[in-house]
Amino acid sequence: MSLPQRVRLVEVGPRDGLQNEKQPISVADKVRLVDDLSAAGLGYIEVGSFVSPKWVPQMAGSAEVFAGIEQRPGVTYAALTPNLQGLEAALAAGVKEVAVFAAASEAFSQRNINCSIAESLKRFKPLMDTARQHGVRVRGYVSCVLGCPYEGEVAAEQVAAVAGELQAMGCYEVSLGDTIGVGTAGGVRHLFEVVGRHVPRERLAGHFHDTYGQALANIYASLLEGIAVFDSSVAGLGGCPYAKGATGNVASEDVLYLLQGLGIETGVDLPRLIETGQRISRVLGRESASRVARARAHLE
Repeated sequence: MSLPQRVRLVEVGPRDGLQNEKQPISVADKVRLVDDLSAAGLGYIEVGSFVSPKWVPQMAGSAEVFAGIEQRPGVTYAALTPNLQGLEAALAAGVKEVAVFAAASEAFSQRNINCSIAESLKRFKPLMDTARQHGVRVRGYVSCVLGCPYEGEVAAEQVAAVAGELQAMGCYEVSLGDTIGVGTAGGVRHLFEVVGRHVPRERLAGHFHDTYGQALANIYASLLEGIAVFDSSVAGLGGCPYAKGATGNVASEDVLYLLQGLGIETGVDLPRLIETGQRISRVLGRESASRVARARAHLE
């Protein structure tokens, strides 16, 4: 299969990246991060999530962040909303697109959201109905698609069943997440081959963590399967609080460098993206986790 000519990057740094940070990050710093990402040419940014601050304290100011950002025409500013209450808060903040998440592993679902996969999908029904009434698009995430910290291997057929349910409910796109980063290129190709029989590949996305250093290889394998949407996080921010030792999402800068090398269009400016990652890393008091950003910094 030939590679896609254009890829859409879904930037999850402001939400998935920052949500696990221990130190408080100001609303002003979050607004600056989102505005910098927009200016770098990213067309889809996950700005925050509307969840109980008791569970994810770092996301407490999401409504203020939405109020403070400069919303550029043509850019999607999305939020994660795990339930109807979260969706209602997002609607009040003027959010036009939201995301919901389910797990492909029963054990992960129980430990992460305290219910079975079937129950979690059932809970989304009122959310989906309300989103539809308000003309809000919903994107779905499936976590632990290539392995679970509690169950080990996860069958591709199980992932396909959950992804198919999310699509049937009305998710226009389903992002498959390797939450603990154990996937390899062969497993990724098999995954998309199986899930692609239930959900068209143009409605699937890849979300890879770099725990085992395989994220870029897995993205290349996904491209070979015709996948043209990838989630990534500037400066490689983030991990997973429910997956011990799982490192951050793959760095947006590194994904962009790979895609540029393959002649694939993204509309994103690499030097500006590197600058954005370095700025938020300074706020966090550490070096960017992006290999490309580090290499470029040593060249300067």
